[in-house]
Amino acid sequence: MPKTCFHVVLFKPEIPYNTGNIIRLCANIGAELHLIRPLGFEMTESRLRRAALDYRDLAIVTEYDGLDQYIEMFPERRLFATSSRAKTSYDEVEYREDDAFLFGPESVGLPDDLLSCFPENRILLVPMMPGSRSLNIANSVSVIAYEAWRQLNFQGRAEPQ
Repeated sequence: MPKTCFHVVLFKPEIPYNTGNIIRLCANIGAELHLIRPLGFEMTESRLRRAALDYRDLAIVTEYDGLDQYIEMFPERRLFATSSRAKTSYDEVEYREDDAFLFGPESVGLPDDLLSCFPENRILLVPMMPGSRSLNIANSVSVIAYEAWRQLNFQGRAEPQ
């Protein structure tokens, strides 16, 4: 398995299809996926397996009992939160290897008390048109992950044939 460039952290994910799509994304871009319990589904659910296709074995997926457990395991890792109310656009940041991106539950996003623990420049926004409420989490993960990977010159990518 190629070296991991960065990390996607899903805080209490609720929808198996979304997590399955994100597993597939992580396998394809060399990112590790970290799932913070409780999960809104079982990792064995057919909907999760169907969305992940056969990429589950190609992705590194780890579960944690809480966000504190993840942070304690990786205290040196830069962690960015995401929010539709953030002031820093995801494309205004210079990413580096081993950065981590935290995404909240699909129905409510990250709670305010958790967001308040982050400096303003570590809370990322994916811009949208006025009147829009939110993007699908798998789309938001893709937008930010591909920008970070682009900034790392698509480290580890397959070379065109």
